[in-house]
Amino acid sequence: MRPDETRDRLRQVRSVPTKFETREDDNGQLVISGYFSVFNSIYEIGPGMSESVAPGTFLSSLSGDVRALTNHDSTLVLGRTTAGTLKLREDDVGLWGDVIINPKDSDAVNTYERVKRGDVSQCSFGFRITKEDTEVKDDGSVHWTIREVELYEVSVCTFPAYEATNVQARSEQLAEIRAREFDAWKENMMRRIQSWH
Repeated sequence: MRPDETRDRLRQVRSVPTKFETREDDNGQLVISGYFSVFNSIYEIGPGMSESVAPGTFLSSLSGDVRALTNHDSTLVLGRTTAGTLKLREDDVGLWGDVIINPKDSDAVNTYERVKRGDVSQCSFGFRITKEDTEVKDDGSVHWTIREVELYEVSVCTFPAYEATNVQARSEQLAEIRAREFDAWKENMMRRIQSWH
């Protein structure tokens, strides 16, 4: 696909190293805060494949209905933007989130305490890509810059990782790019051969 082409990608998950903080706010509410995505960091997906998230990627999703989960488990909801218990914003670094913990939800309080102790310190976000750029480098590797997404959820995670389906999707894109490059090379060689006659 061409750079800047809008595409309808499947729901995907990305993980980022981060450092969450816990605090009790002025109203006595327990809050987990941290970056769910960091801009311009290079994430290695697999051999010859990398991607990064560009500033502005989440702007169109900030007013949407996004949930904060534990380990991408939809039964372990920590907060939700439409309920005012998840607050998301973009800054120069990335996508920042404040999750207000329900003190009556033992699962949520347990997650808060695990983050507070440092036992759980990583995160992921689930989304659908709506705009990205593709760069084929001189060494044959490919880098995708994600420019816009539809954000579904952010998760506090024990073991965040790229899901196998995401790696497979990028691998298929890489194979398609390489096949097109080979076809273009072959067509160019045929033209050169014909011009010699």
